[in-house]
Amino acid sequence: MLHPVLLHAFNPGPMTGAGNNTYLIPGRRTVLIDAGVGDDRHLDALARALEEHGATLEAVLVTHAHGDHASGAEAIARRWPRVEFFKYPSPERDARYPVPWQPIAADERIAAGDGFLTAIHTPGHAPDHLVFWDESSRTVYGGDLAVLGSTVVILWSQGGSVGDYLQSLQLVLDLNPIRILPAHGAEIDDPRALLTSYIVHREEREQQVLQALDRGKDTVDDMVASIYPELQSPLRRMAAESVRAHLAKLEQEGRVARNGDRFAKI
Repeated sequence: MLHPVLLHAFNPGPMTGAGNNTYLIPGRRTVLIDAGVGDDRHLDALARALEEHGATLEAVLVTHAHGDHASGAEAIARRWPRVEFFKYPSPERDARYPVPWQPIAADERIAAGDGFLTAIHTPGHAPDHLVFWDESSRTVYGGDLAVLGSTVVILWSQGGSVGDYLQSLQLVLDLNPIRILPAHGAEIDDPRALLTSYIVHREEREQQVLQALDRGKDTVDDMVASIYPELQSPLRRMAAESVRAHLAKLEQEGRVARNGDRFAKI
């Protein structure tokens, strides 16, 4: 069984909440899951944890290429030059973070701590998203797959896909985990309830998009105003990403047609 140490990344904000969680797994092969953003406090906490466990950091496993998960890689490489960095390839995005990335394949078994993790490709939030599965403890290191008390943004403009996300949720449900250690927020101790509620939520949002089209709301902005009437302007961009991602799914299924910026049911 692996024994992760939670290390906060010290990057609170509107999209990150209290900030990112990273997880140090000490043992025969000490690894860190997610790189944070390079904050000195995170690096110092990592150094203290390594010293406390008599461990040497050997690898960083990154769940996906969004900046709050990957941008700290360069700072870690400067402080621990022999560390190796691994993630599911996303060449254009990976190039933003100048470390020698090594590829992780879907379903690859990776030595971590005193055991192993399996990399599960879970696109949706991002095309390169991975979760890491510890079968020995039935624990998922979940990245941005799920957040307790909130939903996950599907960034259509950055390759996010509602259809892929729904498949990824089901894939993780089929593992029957007993906990998820997420990149944001508290530990998820009832994964089945939360992931099932996410599937229901996405089905309900899809119905809202279809109902908005029935009411003549044929642009993304009109749909956002209709579906999220109380939403404050700073969050409207994220709502538009979600609506557009749902429209893309409906287009792929042949249920909605697009003409420029306008959409119509078929």
